[in-house]
Amino acid sequence: MTPEIIAAVAAAVLALVGLAGIVFPVLPGSITVGAGALVWAIWGGSGWGWIAFGVIAVLLMIGAASSWLLTGRSLQKHEVPKWPITVGLLLGVVGMFVLPGFGLPIGFAVGLLLAEWYRMRDLRKALSTSLQTLKALGLGILVELGCAMLAVAVLAVTIATAW
Repeated sequence: MTPEIIAAVAAAVLALVGLAGIVFPVLPGSITVGAGALVWAIWGGSGWGWIAFGVIAVLLMIGAASSWLLTGRSLQKHEVPKWPITVGLLLGVVGMFVLPGFGLPIGFAVGLLLAEWYRMRDLRKALSTSLQTLKALGLGILVELGCAMLAVAVLAVTIATAW
């Protein structure tokens, strides 16, 4: 196998793992997609790899920043503190081991609801703020995923045109 083929396969695998990491935040998704683009830029054997890396880096930064800003604004608007989200993340990690595959989102949602219920002492209000938090996080994930998918498309075109 030539180094270009190995670089292409490694870049593609990193990009796909990165996309999965955005949806299931176990890995740093955007960073992993960017690492795949960097692998292709360094070992891909084409000057277009560096141009693609620059475009991909910009797309990933836009996605990550937009996700962070949209989520943060929504959480501030609904006055959700950070500690219920932390509780949700911790129960999500536990859920990953208890129920592989679906445990992370289920554990996160249950942990968030329990923390909000404890904080507010009212199940209806806790359910409302938990749903708003999940919507905000979901919107952030969708924006970041959309930008990452565009970045992966740029990487795929660059790899395909190398041959």
